Amino acid sequence: MVTKEQVMEVLYECYDPEIPVNIVDLGLIYDVSVEQDSALVTMTLTTPGCPMHSQISANVRESILKLEGLVDVEVKMVFDPRWTVEMITPAGREKLGLPQ
Repeated sequence: MVTKEQVMEVLYECYDPEIPVNIVDLGLIYDVSVEQDSALVTMTLTTPGCPMHSQISANVRESILKLEGLVDVEVKMVFDPRWTVEMITPAGREKLGLPQ
């Protein structure tokens, strides 16, 4: 069975095409759950009107479906709480040259 940790590992390989930091270090992932052969990722975007919404969602879904044992992945976009730069991890801040 696929674990939440395995899904999170895959998410470190997914990027917002406009920002050179993975979506986990950007603080866009709010929750991941796995039940049997299905995964649910609850996430946000840096802005509610992000033009890359569809591309990011598709990339997340396709990347996770590569894990053997999963047949369904739902990507749920939420905007509450609203994303802020404070959500970026220390690793993400370092990559972006932001103060810790």
